[in-house]
Amino acid sequence: MSSKGGGTALTRRNYRLSSDMDKPRATGIVNEKLLSDFLHHVFPSANQGPAVASLRKPLGFQDLGTHLERLLSEGEASEDNRDQPMEGRLGPQPVVLDHTSGFEGLLFVDDDLLGVIGHSNFSSIRATTCVYKGKWAYEVLISSQGLMQIGWCTLNCRFNQEEGVGDTPDSYAYDGNRVRKWNVTTTNYGKSWAAGDIVSCLIDLDEGTITFCLNGQSLGTAFTNIKMGPGVAYFPAISLSFKESVAFNFGSRPLRYPVEGYLPLQNPPTADLLKAHKLLGYIKNVLSISIDIQEERLVEKDCAVWRLHGEPTVLITLAHIFNHFAPLMCKVYLVEDVLMSFLLGILEGGGSVDEHPLIQQLLDLFWLLMEDYEVNECLKQLMMSLLRAYRFSPIIPDLGFQIHYLRLTTAILRHEKSRKYLLNNVLFDVLRSVVFFYIKTPLRVKEAGLEELIPTTWWPTHFDKEGKDEREPRDESADERLRRRAYERGCQRLKKRIEVVEELQVQILRLLLNNKDKTTGEASRYIFLNKFRKFLQENASNRGQHPTALCPPEYMVCFLHRLLTAVRACWDESSRKCPGSISSEDAYVPPQLFYNGKVDYFDLQRLGGLLSHLKKTLKDDLASKANIIIDPAEIQAASMDDLDEDEESGAAQRPFGAAAMGGALARPSWLSSPTLGRANRFLSTAAVSLMTSRRPLTQPEKVKVRTLAVEQRTEDDIEGSHGSDGLLLGRPLEEPDQPVADKSLLEILDGIVMMYNLSVHQQLGKMVVVADDVHEYAVALKDTEEKIARCPARQRPDILEELQKSQKVFAEKLNHLSRRLAWINATIYSKEKMLDVYWLLCVCIRTIEHADNTGSLFAFAPEFYLNVAMNAYSALKNYFSPVNSMEELPGYEETLTQLAAILAKHFADPRIVGTDIKDSLMQALASYVCYPQSLRAVERIPEEQRVAMMRNLLAPYEQRPWAQTNWILVRLWRGCGFGYRYTRLPHLLKTKPEDANLPSLQKPCPSLLLQRHMAELLSMDKDMAASFLNSVLNQLNWAFSEFIGMIQEIQQAAERPERNFVDTRQLKVCATCFDLSVSLLRVLEMTVTLVPEIFLDWSRPSAELLLRRLAQLLNQVLNRVTAEKNLFDRVVNLRLPGLESVDHYPILVAVTGILVRILVDGDRQGVSRAASVLLSDPCFQLHSIQHLLGEGVESSGSSAGVSSTARTVVGSLGSSVTPPIRSAAGNSSERRHFSLHAYTDYISEEEKQKVELMLAFLTEESKQAAASTAPTSEEDLCPICYAHSISAIFRPCSHKSCKACINQHLMNNKDCFFCKATITGVEDYSKPAAS
Repeated sequence: MSSKGGGTALTRRNYRLSSDMDKPRATGIVNEKLLSDFLHHVFPSANQGPAVASLRKPLGFQDLGTHLERLLSEGEASEDNRDQPMEGRLGPQPVVLDHTSGFEGLLFVDDDLLGVIGHSNFSSIRATTCVYKGKWAYEVLISSQGLMQIGWCTLNCRFNQEEGVGDTPDSYAYDGNRVRKWNVTTTNYGKSWAAGDIVSCLIDLDEGTITFCLNGQSLGTAFTNIKMGPGVAYFPAISLSFKESVAFNFGSRPLRYPVEGYLPLQNPPTADLLKAHKLLGYIKNVLSISIDIQEERLVEKDCAVWRLHGEPTVLITLAHIFNHFAPLMCKVYLVEDVLMSFLLGILEGGGSVDEHPLIQQLLDLFWLLMEDYEVNECLKQLMMSLLRAYRFSPIIPDLGFQIHYLRLTTAILRHEKSRKYLLNNVLFDVLRSVVFFYIKTPLRVKEAGLEELIPTTWWPTHFDKEGKDEREPRDESADERLRRRAYERGCQRLKKRIEVVEELQVQILRLLLNNKDKTTGEASRYIFLNKFRKFLQENASNRGQHPTALCPPEYMVCFLHRLLTAVRACWDESSRKCPGSISSEDAYVPPQLFYNGKVDYFDLQRLGGLLSHLKKTLKDDLASKANIIIDPAEIQAASMDDLDEDEESGAAQRPFGAAAMGGALARPSWLSSPTLGRANRFLSTAAVSLMTSRRPLTQPEKVKVRTLAVEQRTEDDIEGSHGSDGLLLGRPLEEPDQPVADKSLLEILDGIVMMYNLSVHQQLGKMVVVADDVHEYAVALKDTEEKIARCPARQRPDILEELQKSQKVFAEKLNHLSRRLAWINATIYSKEKMLDVYWLLCVCIRTIEHADNTGSLFAFAPEFYLNVAMNAYSALKNYFSPVNSMEELPGYEETLTQLAAILAKHFADPRIVGTDIKDSLMQALASYVCYPQSLRAVERIPEEQRVAMMRNLLAPYEQRPWAQTNWILVRLWRGCGFGYRYTRLPHLLKTKPEDANLPSLQKPCPSLLLQRHMAELLSMDKDMAASFLNSVLNQLNWAFSEFIGMIQEIQQAAERPERNFVDTRQLKVCATCFDLSVSLLRVLEMTVTLVPEIFLDWSRPSAELLLRRLAQLLNQVLNRVTAEKNLFDRVVNLRLPGLESVDHYPILVAVTGILVRILVDGDRQGVSRAASVLLSDPCFQLHSIQHLLGEGVESSGSSAGVSSTARTVVGSLGSSVTPPIRSAAGNSSERRHFSLHAYTDYISEEEKQKVELMLAFLTEESKQAAASTAPTSEEDLCPICYAHSISAIFRPCSHKSCKACINQHLMNNKDCFFCKATITGVEDYSKPAAS
């Protein structure tokens, strides 16, 4: 810098400008008079007028330095005046946050001491400067809209983790989160703020008032008569809760919304401003004039067409100007106020950025005439100012401000040298540059100008029976149709405006993805690639540890879409130049990227477990299939690293670790005020340990080429050259050798998939809330309007008035929400965004298919590919509809089938070890079979895969999580079972479901094809059938026993006289056990229906045993649920929240379905076997069967003292179901009784007749059995069950039991019941005849 530039040790470039010897060479062929005229034109004196022009002194380069100094010193304040402190203010300049003593709690403070993030419950911090007289202002840029109190406090205020600014007598605050003002007490004040707003805090110490403004609009005087006088001075201060962040502007930059009469706390650099404006004027003069040497005259011309041609006269003149101008351009205030305004002015005329080459010329000039460190600082400050301006500008209808700032950003990034400097040092390291790709959502519709853009609002008013919006209602009135169309036109207008911004954002990314700019070193794309990878690592490794270090998910969504668009455009461009290469339509990530060590996946989980483990166990496969040899020393180092968390040895092995991570993890770029993210002072003694990463990046594996860190990779390492495959090294034989035009795009594509997994999907789900709110308010408004129509106005004017008030509130809310929804649909859920997510889904599917073909190497694939495939499908189905329909997507059915094949194959894939990913796959498949379209997709996959899937579903339940697979089987059956055609249970019809889109609330869609596969598997494989059914019966026994145990506890709690609450978790578990019992019963019904021989063909080894167990469990369930005034009845009658699904209908109908199948629908031999087993079970009670039809109710209702023997025959009185239709028996008692007759909508006549037949048959059989059964002595009964005679003897120990007990026992255990000896054989036993 020059001597006036701020005293740095660096020297300025020494332009030899002024010696007489150089004069002829310097002026070239410009004569002295022409040169003098030129210089006088460029540097006019303040008092220079036309009359003086002839008298002025000739001016040459030798006098120019002195002349310029004199011009710049004109109007400058004297040194004495400049350094005088301003009255009414105390404290140092510049004003910053007091990070040494003026804080309470835990905070991150940025390097510039202006940005702050709360890191504890309620942290407070104040500034270093206070005011005691006059009118002062400062601004706060709101980065997150959470709980904060912003305002003023005195030095005496003492804050803690509960009390902050505004909670003590001499502190005053505004809180836009709760829309209140605070000074010990609190009252409503102002408007709610949102991220991206600017709060101005004004204090008038002459009048004693404090006022706040939001985005330049005054919120009114907040406090009057504040304490003033000797010893009272006010500091700017803030209290903020965990993770909230803001940035202060005390005057280090021009205030965005200055208020007349109020001064910023920090003095503006007035003298420097004056100089900078003068110098800029001189530069403009140079740009607007040229020297015509032939005619020896000066020619006026348009600045816009100026070019840097290397004319010595012009260059030397500019060098003189830049001698003074360059040091000033390192100061943020001047960059923002002078330079940015000038550059924006160049673009003011509109047109494309290419039509304004002057900015490129000026940047060339900057790099030519300024020191490198000056250009660097100037560009850094310029980008930071642009980013702030972009983020904190109001959204007016045409997004004009945002477009303006993005155009200038694009123009700057078009300059190659500037772009590379910014990419290398600023965009990801210092700035939240992802903000450039975000379009903020307006919370306040009015201020965003959406009312002008969408003057007519509309919302759905027609709903089907299940409460869903009808897409094209038939009875839509003409007025509604007009409104809907006007609203849709408004939405289209808004979308077009937003598309302009999106197009500019994509242009910026296209510039960053340029891989042809190699003249000044490494191409931009490879710099971007490494920075992007680090950005991903920061967000992946900090998840859950450092929430403040993460990129906000709403930014990620926008960044993902723009990056995806840019990558696809680059991909298609390069594939056009390289015929035969893969087009973006067929893009996928080749499997070798997952194991060849060229791409870093940090600590992300692989499908087969940890990478270090896979490298050890699969090293032979890597060598044979992919020709990759892993250095044994590296395997050892990796395993040692896993055992030892001490990073010293790790740092030695990875020399790049500490240096590389210094910029990324040690200083996360997201720890930030709105734009800054620098080294972040963490105001706490425990600061440093929290800020360092747990471990640096693991080094890529050694393959047959050199192993390099992310920073050290060159273009050749990525793209490959001279026979090297670059990123595609180690291609397995199964992988087709198809060229990829730009291999670097593969890594970016991989990063996009990772980004979707990190937070994009979660954010897409969050934004659906607005559409849900619109739906809820629309239903409420319609309901209110119907009530108004029914309300008798004369009799009840008070009710009518309240209803009309509600109507007005709902309508206002809907007006607001429908406009906000239009914005969200345009920015997040538009058709284009849907196609992006769909493309990502297809990329993941193709990637998984290719990785799967590599056999054991599939284990190297990262888990997130499977997650993104499942989540992207879920997003397309649930989040983007009903605005856009999935059916309209190209190749939709084929994609659905491919995804079905992936789910069917991998939910039980032994190569996948992670329990979370296995559960996700299982849940995705369970959801998939609930919807007709996706179920048909499962049916379209090849038969071999379908059969394999069913085989996996029928594996014994004990060895795995079984609830989800059981649910899948139930869904395949639902719609075929007895009384099993319902979507919602009868007693829940009147209640509104929480979410009608839940898989469990879909209409039944059974799959006969998959049922057939199940039947074939169970009938062919007898061992599998026996073990599967044994496990189902075991789980049913467990689930129902647990359920009964829990309802006993609930009943006891309800009967206690003192007021008590049943734990909601216990209620939830209880309801889950009931649902499991019902679904297990339905699977048994399905099995009995499809393959009755498993139970009834006693030539099969375990058939009799399974039938006995089935009968035993069915009797237990019936007895528990149907007994008179029983526990089940009482708990159902309590109608506890959480136990809504617990009712008689689902469980009794499931049991009835099984009984009807084995006792009515079977052949004669099977029916008689089933009947004899059922009746021989000691738990069998005929009245339980009679209860199903509500029989015997009347006779028992009249007699109070029914004998115990009669009660076993007569039906139960204890039921609380209120069926939708009155019982056929016409029971007039208050409590109605369960009867299948009541559910005419649910149970067909044919089904009822079968139940009546079954009841008649069992009644007859039980009479005959009672007559023929001879009494058995107790000694002859099985000592285990006391139900059957002893019929088996064990070897070698000779203990005895009935066959049923020992067979059941041997399925799970080989030890004797009594002596624990190992049983080697079981023989038939018959009691010897009495002597």
